[in-house]
Amino acid sequence: MTRDELYERFLTRQDPGYRSFQIRLIPNIDPQRIIGVRTPALREIAREIGMDDGFLGELPHLFFEENQIHIFVLNIGTDFERVLSEVERFLPYVDNWATCDQLTPKIFKKHRRELLPHIRRWLKSDHPYTVRFAMDMLMVHFLDEDFDPEYPELVASVVSEEYYVRMMQAWYFATALAKQYDGVVSFIAGHRLEKWTHNKAIQKAVESYRIPDDRKEYLKTFRKR
Repeated sequence: MTRDELYERFLTRQDPGYRSFQIRLIPNIDPQRIIGVRTPALREIAREIGMDDGFLGELPHLFFEENQIHIFVLNIGTDFERVLSEVERFLPYVDNWATCDQLTPKIFKKHRRELLPHIRRWLKSDHPYTVRFAMDMLMVHFLDEDFDPEYPELVASVVSEEYYVRMMQAWYFATALAKQYDGVVSFIAGHRLEKWTHNKAIQKAVESYRIPDDRKEYLKTFRKR
């Protein structure tokens, strides 16, 4: 599919109301780069394009929707090494939280151990969305049977002034408190996180339906003023 053909598809699927919603939802993206195509239509195009189309090599993309198609193609890829390589190549071009958080290749679930060295390296990146992606992968793949106390240590060790990095840190710990309470509550009780991130993690945990009320009340006692 050529770029002209792709843009034509975008225009036929454009939803002005949805475009306005996305512009408000992703404020750091130039509105001129948002066409306003809903996710189901983008996933449909991604299935048509697939991993072997030249589209993945056409970086950087101009429109937000192109980046979304890119990640949806990677999400359904079945060759771990190929998908990992393409993720590595694409990460420097991720420029917003929505694209970052929806990049969730299904094949990674079957190769969690092989993924870990890359996660550790991504956490040390200077690119905020690469760091956010690494934290997201730890949250998605390593808060259940593969949990290890080392992983929240990795997340807590990240020091950043970037809003979207700190928000993911808070989200990680709130989710960890729901899934691995005994393994991570010491990070809150010990005030291991920067003040804003610490309070945001508690806020998200208190808002979670997965955490019992008694634990929520306990967590509230650690709010920093």
